[in-house]
Formats: sequence, structure tokens, C-alpha cells
Amino acid sequence: MKNIKKGLLHLAIILAVMAFFAVTVMVGLGRHHKGSIRNILLGLDLAGGVSITYETVEDCNSEEMSDTVYKLQKRAESYNTESQVYQEGTNRINVDIPDAENPRETLEKMGSAGALYFISNDVYNEAKTAYPTTLNEKGQEVFPEGVQFSEVVCEGSDIADASAETVQDQTTGVAQNVVAVEFTPSGTNKFADASTYAYNNDNEPIHIIYDNIVISSPSVENPITDGKCQISGGFQEYAEADDLATTIRIGALPIELKVLRFNVVGARLGAEAIQTSLLAAVIGLIILIAFMIVLYRIPGVAASLALIFYIAANMIAINAMDVTLTLPGIAGVILSIGMAVDANVIIFTRIKEEIATGKTVKSSIKIGFEKARSAIVDGNITTLIAAAVLWVLGSGTVKGFAQTLAIGIVISMFTSLFITKIILMAFYNLGCSDIKFYGQQKEAKKIGFIRHTYKYFAISGAMVVVCIVALLVNKATMGTSLNYGLDFVGGTSTQINLDESITIDQSVKNDIESIFRSSTKTTEVELSDVEGENAILVKTMELSVEESDALTEALITSDYNIQEGNIQTETISATVSGEMKKDAVVAVLVASIAMLLYIWIRFKDVRFGASSVLCVLHDVIAVLMVYAVFKNWISVGNTFIACMLTIVGYSINNTIVVFDRVRENAVSRPGNDKLMEVVDSSINQTLSRCINTSVTTCIMVVMLVILGVDSVRQFAIPLLAGIVFGCYSSVCIAGTLYYKLKKASKK
Repeated sequence: MKNIKKGLLHLAIILAVMAFFAVTVMVGLGRHHKGSIRNILLGLDLAGGVSITYETVEDCNSEEMSDTVYKLQKRAESYNTESQVYQEGTNRINVDIPDAENPRETLEKMGSAGALYFISNDVYNEAKTAYPTTLNEKGQEVFPEGVQFSEVVCEGSDIADASAETVQDQTTGVAQNVVAVEFTPSGTNKFADASTYAYNNDNEPIHIIYDNIVISSPSVENPITDGKCQISGGFQEYAEADDLATTIRIGALPIELKVLRFNVVGARLGAEAIQTSLLAAVIGLIILIAFMIVLYRIPGVAASLALIFYIAANMIAINAMDVTLTLPGIAGVILSIGMAVDANVIIFTRIKEEIATGKTVKSSIKIGFEKARSAIVDGNITTLIAAAVLWVLGSGTVKGFAQTLAIGIVISMFTSLFITKIILMAFYNLGCSDIKFYGQQKEAKKIGFIRHTYKYFAISGAMVVVCIVALLVNKATMGTSLNYGLDFVGGTSTQINLDESITIDQSVKNDIESIFRSSTKTTEVELSDVEGENAILVKTMELSVEESDALTEALITSDYNIQEGNIQTETISATVSGEMKKDAVVAVLVASIAMLLYIWIRFKDVRFGASSVLCVLHDVIAVLMVYAVFKNWISVGNTFIACMLTIVGYSINNTIVVFDRVRENAVSRPGNDKLMEVVDSSINQTLSRCINTSVTTCIMVVMLVILGVDSVRQFAIPLLAGIVFGCYSSVCIAGTLYYKLKKASKK
């Protein structure tokens, strides 16, 4: 009776928490509906946002434009990690910031990227005499247009970075907000001379001028010769220091810009894409729950309840941490639902194994969780390491992906190790204590994986060859190794202004899209609304002169009576810049090294780490092969990076489960002569788990392939292939590769 009450209490508490989470997600808390799903930030593709077009004040070269695009990208990411910055024409730069609450405020904070100067106190007084200043609404001094400074200490190009920080005052010990400014090598020398002069002249100030506005006048307390200084004092709030740092950073752009136009752009995909993705999630979740219950019985019910807990907690965390969800992001969250049961499958397989040895159900549950813990923790920590590296070193979509990945990992690990256990023990205490409710692991026919090592290596080698051949053939026939989309190569932006009598709805958009596809050879068409105008903005791959003429003719002769003067086209650059690609590659390399080191330290054998990283490389090449072979159906866009990173995390998780069992079995059966038996047994013991987790993840992804819109399929199809290859490499390559490395090192 005592156990029944305990079970009821625990189950009631969990269900109450789940109900609270569900209400929070669906309705929210308070009049502002905090925590509600409706308050989750959405990307440009789903909710639109602010679009700012800058134009250069003076002529500049391509290197300066590229550098400016990258720096503006980093600036825009402070508002939203999914912001996009790309070049338009030869002298314009577009900045798209998703889901901005106050467009005007966003424009003001982004700044006009005007001229930035550091001037001495003597030059300041001289200029002030010749050009009397006025005060703006913020109380700042403003020099008139046309002001000329006889000499400047430093200018924008001499600034490497500026950031707001909170530090401890060395004298008083009180925390204070400061702005840390870092100079370039040339700026370091200039500022060293100027700060030394100012210090020797009774700590004179050096004035910082941005767009003729005196934004700060800090006194020099010491000569600054190392290229790093702090501006302190007067920042009551951190936001004040951050605003000054932002202005200095924007002024540090290599070229001066002015705002050409500013508008609010509508969603590129909109409600239909969200609805189909959510439908895929619901159907996939129902199938997944049914699969878990049929396969694992009572533990499957516990896992299903824990999964619902995980989904609600994940949504609340995404909301609380202001994560921006794009359509691929939503697909990633849906994928994480399938991956969230991964740890449960490890635990339940262990429980069934313990029951098969004759232990009681209660003892089996306890031992099952204990034995599964190391594999779950190691697998999640390696992926968490990767997420941390990607967050620090990545940019744009990579940074947003890392944030979503890290949230999912932490919540999933907590849910599987604690929530699932509480629910499962509650069911046990309520009377579900018979073995029939849990099942026993059946003794399956042993497969000699080591005997077939070279067959597996041959299959993997064939995939590498196919990948290389496909890339070379594509390069020869298309000019590029892969079918790069708009995000990577840029294209043409076409704005079509329609007559006011025409209401732009989905049918109109479908017609316009059909015209573009039929009159051009482009395989990628992105449509979005233009807020405040009766217009549609269409982005496509770069159009030739013939295609542009054919498109104009088709639009003019369409049912919408579009005049030629209402069709405006511009060439746009890639939203994934060269620097962003470099950031992604560096981040993945550093993450791989960090994961190798962790596995080496944790498993006390570098061969485990080397085998894991080689398996990850194998899976990445295999997915790259899919992109290369099916180039006509799958293009390489922003989702390509997210897809590859997902495969890395998924593959390493599977491999660690196998290696964890190898490590465990090696303790009970020591000796090199037993190594083949240990590895074979370990792979066989984890085989059902690897297959089952792949099936649960595939269920969610298959639903995205069937029900998702085209851009989701571009993400889901290669991901589906990656899951299959990841399962194959963990089962057939990881253990056998470790065995070969171990034997080779002994020789």
C-alpha cells in the first residue's frame, strides 16, 4: 500500500509539472503570455523582418566590400543569429534581421556606418572654435556638416574590435561597466603616441567622433601601448556601455555607408510551411509513441510521457533563451524528438538484458540505469563539446544551430536519466512489476563482424570513390562540384510591383512562382512580401540576359498586367560569405579535435577517439555523396551546414554506445587474445539499440520528407541518408576499425 501511494504521488507530481509546462507552451503566463509558443522568435523565412539597404559613400574594392559584409554580419547577429547580410549590385549591402519588434529602433542601433575619428583635445578645441557645436536630444555635442579636423589620432580602419564588459574596479572592488577597445597593429602605434602625449598633458581627454557627434571623451590615465584600452565611468547600465561599443564597432567598418532604403519584409514561406511541419511532428510523434510502447511495453509508456515532458521543456527553454527558429530550425527540433528517445532505448535495452540474466524487475531497472549512464553522459558531453565550439567559433546559422543543439542535449539528458526513471518506478510501485510488462532480451544469433572487416571497408571505400567521381563529373559538366543554392552563390533579386486592385494571396504567389520556373532555368525560387507595398520580392539563381528578357516578357503578358517599369532587378551576393564558410570549417575541425581528446581521456585509449572521428568523417563523406549524386533534387544552402553538423552529433553518439560496451566487456575479459571476441560481442549486444534508435529518428524525418515543404525536404532527405550511414558506421566500421588499430599498434 505504501508503494502504491508513493507511485501515485510521483506520477501525480510529474503529470502536474507536465500540465503546467503544456499550459505555459500553449497559452503562456500572465498578460504578456510569457513562455507561450506564440512568443518564440521566428526567422525571416517564417515571420519576415527588417531589411536595410546600405550604399557606399565612396568607391571601394571587392575586398573592402567583402570585409564590410562580414563585419555587418557579426553586428547583425547581436540582434539575431539568423540575420542575413549580402551584397547587392556593386556598391550596396543588404541587412535582413528577422522578427524585429521595433524596426525603427533596429535601424537606429545598426547605425549608418559613418565616419569614426579619435582626435586629440587640441584638435577638438581648434575645431570647436572654427565650427561651433550644438547639442542633440541626448545631450551630445554635434559638429556641423563640413567640419574638417586638422589631424586625427585614429580612424575607423584602425579599430579591430569594441565590446561592453563588466569588470571589478581595482581600487574600490565595485563592479563597473566598461567598453573594451582593441586597435589594429597600425592603430596601436598611433594610439600609443597620442595617449602618451595626453597623459603627459594633465590626463587630457581623447575625443571619439562618430558622424560628427562627440560620442565619448575619456581622459587618459596611463599611456596605452599594447593596443587595448578601457573606457570607464558614467555607464550606469550595461546597455549604455553596449551602445557605445556598438557605435565604435559600426564606425570601424572599412568603408563608409549610408542608408539607401529601409523596409519591413514579409515572410518567405509563411503559415503553410509551419502547418505542414507541425502536422509532420504530430503524426511522427504518434507513430513514435506507438513504436516505443509496442517494443518496450511499460518502459515505452514511461518514455512516451517523458518525451512529452521533453518537448514542452524544450519549447520553454527555446522561448526563454530567445532562440530564433527558422524552418530548418523547426525541422531540427522535430528531429531532436526522435533523437531524445535515444537514451531511453539504451536504458531499456540494458533493463531487458538484466532481466534475461534472472534478476528481479526492480533490480534490473536500477542496474539498467546505472550501466547506461556512462554511455549516455559520454555521448551527450561529446556532442555538447561540439555545440560549445560551434557557438564560440561559428557564425550565422552555425551559431543558431549550436544553441538549439545544446538546449536539446541538456534537457534530453536530464529527462532520460531522471524523469523517465521517476515515471518508470512509479509504474512499478503501482503494480507493474511482472516481467511480462518489461520483456527479456533474447539471445540473438551472433554475427562475426570482425571476420567481415574488409567487406565493410570495401563498401565504405566504394562510397568515397562514388563521392569523388560525382564531384569531379559535376565540376566538369556544371562548373561546380555541388548544386550550390542562393545562400552560397547569390543570384538575382526581382521586385514586382502589382496594381493596387490585385490582392496578393497564396494563389497569386503560386502563379508568379510558376512564371519564374517556366521562363527561366532556375531551380530555386524564394518569394516574400514587401510590407507597405503591393509588391512581391523574388530571389532566384543568377539569371542570364536571355532568361531576364524571357521573364520580363512572361510577366508583362501575364494576367496581372505588370508594366515593365514595375519590374526591378538587382544582382545579390551569397548570404553565406567566405568568412562564414571558413568559420564553419574551423569550428568543425576544432570540435572534432576536442571530441577526440575527450574520448581519449575518458576511454584512456587514443584509438577509441581516432576511430570515432574517422567514423564521423566517413558519415560526412557519405552524405556529401548524396548531395553530389542527387544534385538535381538537392541544392546546397544554409541547411547543408546544419545537416552536416547534425550528422556529426548523431554519429558520435551511436559510436560511443558501442565503445562503452567494448570498454565494459574488456574489463571482464582482459587479454589481447580475447579482443576479437570482446569487440564482436560488444557490437552484437548494442546492435538492436543502434537499429532501434535509427528507426525512431527516421520516423520523424520520414514524416518531414512526406509532408514538409520543398525547403524542408532539402534538409530532411540528406539527413535521412546520414542517419542510415551513421548507423552503418557505428555498427560495421567503428568497432572493427578500433580492433585493427589496436592490433596494428601491438605489432
